[in-house]
Amino acid sequence: MSSDPGNTDLGAIFDEHLADEFVMKDVAATMATMTRKPVVNHVPTTAGGVGRAAVSRFYRDHFIGQWPDDINITRLSRTADAERVVDEMVITFTHDRVIDALLPGIAPTGRRVEIAAVAVIGCANGKVAYEHVYWDQASLLVQVGLLDRDGLPVTGAEQVKALLNDGPLNRLQPAKSR
Repeated sequence: MSSDPGNTDLGAIFDEHLADEFVMKDVAATMATMTRKPVVNHVPTTAGGVGRAAVSRFYRDHFIGQWPDDINITRLSRTADAERVVDEMVITFTHDRVIDALLPGIAPTGRRVEIAAVAVIGCANGKVAYEHVYWDQASLLVQVGLLDRDGLPVTGAEQVKALLNDGPLNRLQPAKSR
């Protein structure tokens, strides 16, 4: 990678960061891809940290190595500019353990999960400065059996199927009165 910020491949920086998290499962290597004052925010649960010590503690105690063995992350699209990378992804896994980033404190349900997610990754000086990760928490809760969607305008795995053009769109139905 070049020291010239205009020639830095931010996608490659984030790919290395992801590999350190999910393949190497190495907190120190993950932290080496980050700035001196990183921020990690899994927005629906606000799981993460602000600052090097808090982010490192989050990765060590609540993220790295906590994911199910069958996790699969499929990137659907990537947009990058000189300061950030935005990845649109589909994440699939079996909820066979507590996953603090997504379902803090929730005992494993054994259910299969398919969620659409977006990660906005800000970079500075060739390192990850922040991660903002978004997904539809209602869809996740429906899939693990913690939310009854009856009468609510929410979906489950249908979101992913529609996103991948395998399912119907515009299935608008009025919510039932409560």
